[in-house]
Amino acid sequence: MPDIKIHREHALGLAKARKVAWQWAEEVEKKFDMECTVIEGEFSDTVQFTRTGVNGQLVVAADHFDLDAKLGFLLGAFSKTIEGEIQKNLDALLAKNSKPAAKATPKKAASKK
Repeated sequence: MPDIKIHREHALGLAKARKVAWQWAEEVEKKFDMECTVIEGEFSDTVQFTRTGVNGQLVVAADHFDLDAKLGFLLGAFSKTIEGEIQKNLDALLAKNSKPAAKATPKKAASKK
């Protein structure tokens, strides 16, 4: 069985990383008909995912994501395409959630006359 291994560093912290993982899980459930289960831990979470021909897990930590997936025989022929799609999807979610919050512009005090 071909394996897919993806590692991504981030600076989101665990709370934001959990949100990204939930978004990722929701997207793969809809787009690829995956069944996802989230196991929350004190220092990391694990998103287990499965469907016919694929099973794996996404480990979510405060500073990184580690995705390991095993593809069955039929999907193994498409492993590079599948890996590329997962990377693109995960990178897009990380980029979207890594943007710094817009700073509020201080208002000038009204001048007294």
